[in-house]
Amino acid sequence: MKLGILGGTMLAKTLGKKYLEAGLSVVFGVRNDFDTESNDWKMLNLVRNRICPFESAIIQSEIILICCDNKNLVEVCAALNNVDLDGKFIVDCTNANYDKVLATSNTKLISKAAPKAILFKAFNNLGIDYPNSDFLGIIKETYYCGDSELEKIRIKRLIELIGFRAIDAGKMDNAPLLEAFYHLSKEISWNKKEHSNYHFKLVSA
Repeated sequence: MKLGILGGTMLAKTLGKKYLEAGLSVVFGVRNDFDTESNDWKMLNLVRNRICPFESAIIQSEIILICCDNKNLVEVCAALNNVDLDGKFIVDCTNANYDKVLATSNTKLISKAAPKAILFKAFNNLGIDYPNSDFLGIIKETYYCGDSELEKIRIKRLIELIGFRAIDAGKMDNAPLLEAFYHLSKEISWNKKEHSNYHFKLVSA
């Protein structure tokens, strides 16, 4: 199985490294003007030779994690639209800009660009600046949702492979709730006016 990770973000790089260390084959998709000469990305490319344009990464991959900045999502969706995605898995790890309305504009864009793919949402609670947002390493879980119950098992195993607890949040209709979690944590962090980030932990009683 080959994993494609789209986006030149901290989240993309961090998840990619974790999956490489777990023994998976990983390819990184970035925009054409992305600077692959910067520190860790340069080393990653020299050692693995695995950085390529979005479309190339999509073609090579069975499971695709979208971890890009919102400003690059239109370009990612254009690349998705140009490729045969029948049978591929797509995991949306993004968060739309907060506008106080529970809307999944990112997820909708991806779904429209990849109608034949099997779409999920996961890892968005980490944020694209992860692990900078969690320098103490306290985030041990992520929520995921999707409509394909059988394929959900594979996504759960993919999440658990790199040490996260996978919490099933139901159908794709619940994607806005996953984003609301992320935005609420950012609002709490901002209002506290501290150099700290706040995160949620699920407990059962």
